[in-house]
This record gives sequence, structure tokens and C-alpha cells, in this order.
Amino acid sequence: MTRWTTRLAVGAIIITAFPLVWMVLASFTPESHLFESRALWRGPFVADHYRALFDERNFWIPIRNSLIVAAMTTALAVTLGGACAYALARMRFRGRYTILAFVLAVSMFPQISLVAPLYLLLREAGLINTYPGLVLPYLTFAMPLTIWLLVGYFRQLPPDVEEAAAMDGAGLTRTLVEIVAPLAWPGIATTAILTFVYCWNEFLFALSFTLGPERYTVPVAIALFRGQYQVPWGQILAAAVVATLPVIVLVVLFQRRITQGLTAGAVKG
Repeated sequence: MTRWTTRLAVGAIIITAFPLVWMVLASFTPESHLFESRALWRGPFVADHYRALFDERNFWIPIRNSLIVAAMTTALAVTLGGACAYALARMRFRGRYTILAFVLAVSMFPQISLVAPLYLLLREAGLINTYPGLVLPYLTFAMPLTIWLLVGYFRQLPPDVEEAAAMDGAGLTRTLVEIVAPLAWPGIATTAILTFVYCWNEFLFALSFTLGPERYTVPVAIALFRGQYQVPWGQILAAAVVATLPVIVLVVLFQRRITQGLTAGAVKG
């Protein structure tokens, strides 16, 4: 049984990793050899697509935009969503389950149904083609994700520590910052990583609420690489590799923290 389980795991890893390996190899293959049957495995391998990506297309600008928007959204979502989640997890009041159900219902709305009203609101506020004009729409879906994840983490924390802090004279803000946050750090870190990845990969809102290359995020910039008569597949693949690297680095560096956070959120203390 163990042998078959190992074989299935290896097979799943190969199937999952093959598209990534193919993408990396293709990004180093000349355009003229890109669609040849065995060119990806035999070479030659060049870095022309990456040079064109940063020298001709200034791909640093979409990377900068994505980093700024994702970081701002993550910070706001974790801070505001964490406070909401703590209130829903710890305070007893009528309607808290209704609020949780409403939060879940908001996250189930299809994004396309919100584009038109959000565009009108952002245009009236003068936020089209700005960083806040992306951060605020991103929060409509990042906040429900944050609240739902952190409610589970806060519920499994022992309330005795908070009660002891209150008896010692600690206020609510000090208890949250100095006691609750360190105890819930695995969950907070996991939520922040998942929120950042969601914002980094978001496409529809970024396409709808930006007007020029100076505010395009990475997914939008890659989608608009296509020209009138030619599709630069080599540069698209190179950009996809660059766009995937931050996500891979986050997962590799914090994989233990992610596992701890997901496991902790599934257990109620």
C-alpha cells in the first residue's frame, strides 16, 4: 500500500510540475524554434525573451504596480479583517452568525457583476487609474477571505490568556497587539500570504480600472503583450515565469507557517 501511495504521489508531482518545467524551458528557447517538436529539450537556450521583456517592454513597471497594490491590500485586509474576525470570534452579540453568512455571500458574487457599479463609483471619486482605485475593489473579495480564515484561528485560541491580561489591567488594544496577535501569528501569516497571492494574480478588476501601461499590473501587462499580427509567445512565457517566481518564493519560505496556520484554523479550542 505504501509503495502504491508513493508512486501515486510521485506521479502527481510529475503531472503538476511538468507545465512549469515546460514553461521555463520554453522561455529560454528562441522564437524560431519554439514550436519544433523536440527543440525545448535540445536547445539552444538563450535569454533574449527576458532581455526584451525588461529592456523593450519595461516589465519592471507592472511588477512594481502589482507589488504596491498587493502589499497595500494585504495590509489593510489583515488589519481590518483581523479586527472584524476577532470581534466575531470572541464577542457574543445577536446577529454575528448572520454577519458571517453575509460576508460569505459577498465573496460568492461573480466579479463581473461588480465591475460596472464599482467603475461608476471609482470614476465619481476620481480613482480610476490609481493605486487606491485597485486596492478598494480588491478589498471587496480579500476582506471576506481574511475574515473567514481568521475567525477560525481566533476561535481556537484559549480565552484564559486574554482574561488574565484583562485582570492585569491590559486594555483591548494592548491585548490584541501583545497577546492575541503573537498567539495567532501562524494564522495571520497564512491569511496574509493567501491574500497577497490572490491580489498578485487578480486580472479582471486590474484590467477594468486601469487605463494605461503606467498602472497595469502583471496579469494585465502579460495579457496585452499580443500584437495585431503576432503573438510574442517567448516573451509571454518569460513574463509568466517572472510572475510565478514571487508566489513560489513565498510558498517555499513560509510553507511550514502555511501548514501550521491551515491546521490551526481547522481546530477549535
